[in-house]
Amino acid sequence: MHNDILKVLVSEEELQNKIKELGNQITEDYKDKNLLLVSVLKGSVVFMADLMRAINLKCRIDFMSVSSYGSGTKTSGTVKIIKDLDIDIRGYDLLIVEDILDSGMTLSYIKKILMDREPKSIKICTLLDKPERRQVEDIKADYKGFIIPDEFVVGYGLDYDEMYRNVSYIGALKPEVYNK
Repeated sequence: MHNDILKVLVSEEELQNKIKELGNQITEDYKDKNLLLVSVLKGSVVFMADLMRAINLKCRIDFMSVSSYGSGTKTSGTVKIIKDLDIDIRGYDLLIVEDILDSGMTLSYIKKILMDREPKSIKICTLLDKPERRQVEDIKADYKGFIIPDEFVVGYGLDYDEMYRNVSYIGALKPEVYNK
């Protein structure tokens, strides 16, 4: 598995330090709010688990699963909801927790759907930001971990064809792995 990684972009230690920093900032920013963390499955589950433990506040969590990739490496442009939220979000201060902000199409779609449900506020927290690939200009992360180059990345929840999610760092996948 590790032999398929071209290079490490973000080490396990860098990830944990950044998550503590994000957790402290979110704790400060949401101290008088009704925080609901919304994890976008499956990629953000590892990040969400560590981030929620770094937030020193009462909060709720929920999960949403959407798909725009299939088994490829580029977004299909079509977003579909696979699993919707269980909680009525009216009145909550939502923080959408995402693994990577890439084209912005998926997050734009999710944000529009959730805004119609009348939350008090919606902000975005992404572990990775890939601004070179942005297609939706009005989507920006309110909290972000790392800005990364336009490379296909895996690890720490991110996958290629449902594999490599269990790698403990963020790595660029060798092109020969996904160009088969």
